[in-house]
Amino acid sequence: MKRAKRGRGPRGLAAVLPQVMKPLFSARGFAGAGAGAGVLIDWPDIVGRPLADHTCPERIGRDGALVVRVDGGGWALELRHLEPVLLERIASYFGYRAVTRLALVQGPLPPRPERRRRPPRALDAGEEAALSAWLADADDDNLRAALERLGRAVIGRAPARPPSEGRPPSEGRPPSEGRPPSGGRPPSEGRPPSEGA
Repeated sequence: MKRAKRGRGPRGLAAVLPQVMKPLFSARGFAGAGAGAGVLIDWPDIVGRPLADHTCPERIGRDGALVVRVDGGGWALELRHLEPVLLERIASYFGYRAVTRLALVQGPLPPRPERRRRPPRALDAGEEAALSAWLADADDDNLRAALERLGRAVIGRAPARPPSEGRPPSEGRPPSEGRPPSGGRPPSEGRPPSEGA
């Protein structure tokens, strides 16, 4: 009596995706969903944001030429000047010199989805008080303002905590809560005294 094979149930996306993407990437000159396809996916990290906004890799030819679509003559000239640097970046990305030269094609870029970020939520009274306490020792007004903007953005992106039961926000929390993320203490605590003071 034969037993039925097991393991034909649901499979993870990571197990299926290379099989699905291999024909698509191969048709564009990228070898499977491996290193060649990584150029498409990681293009902004390889070349940097300004260039990635105006360029798009299309395929790698048999001679090792990476065909890159550029949306304007000025960016094509910039890319031509940066070609040795970009070839080095691509080689360091692959770990070997997979691309020997850039072949530029001018034309409109394919539409890209816009990445919209949610604005940070408003801070509650406890978070406002904690942020003010963290910034109390900042002497420079410009530095304090910059740190306050950063703090509001970081704290505002975290999910809101449920309100405490009638307690002020700093009471009844573990020592790690209500503290700044840098080392777990406000700027004035634990610092060695200044040499001149």
